[in-house]
Amino acid sequence: MNILESLKMASATLIAHKLRSSLTITGITIGSASVILMIGIGQGAKQLTTEQFKSLGPNVLFVSPGIENERQTTLNPPKTLVLADAEAIAEQVPTVAAVAPQINLRELITYRGRNTKQLVLGVTPEFLEVRNYQIAQGRFIKDIDLKRNTSVVVLGSDLAKQLFAEQTPLGKEIQIRNLRLEVIGIMEPKGTFLGTNQDETAYLPITTLKLKLRGQNSPYGTSLTYISVSAKNQNSIRAAKFQIENLLRLRHKITGEDDFTVQTQQAILQTVNLVTTGLIVMLALIAGISLLVGGIGVMNIMLVSVTERTPEIGLRKAIGATEKDILIQFLIESIILSTAGGLLGAFIGISGGFLITSLSTLSVILSPWIIALAVGTSGGIGLFFGVVPAKQAAKLEPIVALKKT
Repeated sequence: MNILESLKMASATLIAHKLRSSLTITGITIGSASVILMIGIGQGAKQLTTEQFKSLGPNVLFVSPGIENERQTTLNPPKTLVLADAEAIAEQVPTVAAVAPQINLRELITYRGRNTKQLVLGVTPEFLEVRNYQIAQGRFIKDIDLKRNTSVVVLGSDLAKQLFAEQTPLGKEIQIRNLRLEVIGIMEPKGTFLGTNQDETAYLPITTLKLKLRGQNSPYGTSLTYISVSAKNQNSIRAAKFQIENLLRLRHKITGEDDFTVQTQQAILQTVNLVTTGLIVMLALIAGISLLVGGIGVMNIMLVSVTERTPEIGLRKAIGATEKDILIQFLIESIILSTAGGLLGAFIGISGGFLITSLSTLSVILSPWIIALAVGTSGGIGLFFGVVPAKQAAKLEPIVALKKT
């Protein structure tokens, strides 16, 4: 019997048992769709994270107070960076193009009965350049605002909509604590970064925030949340990091462990990529387990099929079918089931990926080689798990099989 005849017989047998075949295909379908979707989501998350880090600004370094482990395990991070440190970096580090010190607070922001608790940043005019932000309406904070401690504020695009709805925010006043602030500008949409919506942020002159919100007499009045630094070019980043570290060690009179951390954008991105790669591997393994379970389902159904079709096998062997013919037929049946499940799973996975992409900010990356791998693996699983039932069917003795009719 040739392959074509075996294929016809296998197809006819599967069609004759539609319900059983459909249930068997379902397990493989779920596994194949899971592999495609999980890897696609992981790749999409990795790409989204990379784009978000690049959107922080070109050639950016971040100077944070305290050492990295200390920041991760302490609820109140150390107050080791001050405004004078940022000014010294801007004046004394030749490889630096611009420096943007920053103070972060989370405060209740109010306008005529509307209120929302959001992030409030004390910044300088250099913030726009270093962090690659753009103004949509009005203007940003100027040096004169810092010198005069002006009560002005620039709003993120989403925050402006929350407070003012369809009204024009420019020229109106909002309130943070007991401080009234005139809205002088609206930022261009920036999007979400690591789960934080950057468009729901309010930006004040850093001196205004320090003196009027933190309080002039606070012992931490001049302490910074962190300093963003823009190197002159890509080739200057390593030199800038080295020079900033040396400068701050001298300023802080450090003889032992540093009380600050300088991280490059690329170093942070590499760490995040390592985490997301691990996430992708974990998701792929979880999806692979479901595909494996589907394969076991194929083997179980084929074993049941062998038991049910014992008389048929005996009759075919009695009229001249060889062990090879029986083996090939059962292998073809299991491969058809698995490949059909793989193709259906690929369709569901691709459709699910497009649906997730259209309904969220995450773009699911559907790599052709992942789709091909999922379908190919499904067929391979059918071949692997179909061997035992096929061998069992092929080795049945005709006389024993016919006795069961």
